This record gives sequence, C-alpha cells and structure tokens, in this order.
Amino acid sequence: VPVLQTNNGPGLTGLMTIAAHLVKQAKKDQLLGSTAEEKAVVQQWLEYRVTRVDGGSSKEDTRIILKDLNVHLEDKVYLAGNVFTLADILMYYGLHHIMGDLTVQEKEKYLNVSRWFNHIQHYPGVRQHLSKVIFMKNRLYTNAH
Repeated sequence: VPVLQTNNGPGLTGLMTIAAHLVKQAKKDQLLGSTAEEKAVVQQWLEYRVTRVDGGSSKEDTRIILKDLNVHLEDKVYLAGNVFTLADILMYYGLHHIMGDLTVQEKEKYLNVSRWFNHIQHYPGVRQHLSKVIFMKNRLYTNAH
C-alpha cells in the first residue's frame, strides 16, 4: 500500500487517496472529472484499478479485465467518456506490464483496449520512465490476388 508523507500532518495512505491529493495540489482538478457523473465514473475506474487490476493475478483475471475494458471502450476515447482523467493515467500504469506481455494477436483481440492504451502512452507526460508498448500491424500478405 503506497504511503505519502506530507510536510504538514499525517501521511496519506492508499493509491486513490494519494492520487486525488496530488491532483488537487497540482491544481488539476479536471483530472478528477468536471461533472458529478464524470467524477463518479473516475472514482469507479480508480476502484476497479485497485480491486481488480491490482488484485488480479491469474490469466483468467487478466482476460476478464481486458474483456471488461474492451467492451467499455467500444464507444469511448477515454475511460470517463471523452475527457482525459486520472482514471486513464492510473489504469495505464496498472495495465502497462499486462499490455507489454500480450502477443500481437492478443492486442488485436482487445482492439479497443489497445487503441486506448496506445493513445494514453503517447499523451504528454504520461509514460515517464515506462517502456513504450509496441502496437504494430505489419501485413506480410494482402488479400489481393
């Protein structure tokens, strides 16, 4: 469990608590959502990250997570709809090792997740020290005869 020691007062514990505190400190409140609905959706995905992504360890857990995300992202650019939020950042970090281990075929199977992940990793300032996950479509053969 992450802990953040602050200069004034007790330390903060927990990923969501620390992340929300840092967002407010940076005066980037829009990352937590602008409307009540966006805020709720951001909270939902932050909880999903902590309970499902961080808690999931089996191949079956990973498959369910990717399937859930793929369905959710079918008609959305970001997790909270059309706005980039803290949910996208923290989910990106939570999924980085999973996406990095997928085969090209698996990335194509979860096309919406792959599209979203690739977009987020190119978002300014997000990737930081993490390696770039490659999403390459090299067609060796075409359907033309």
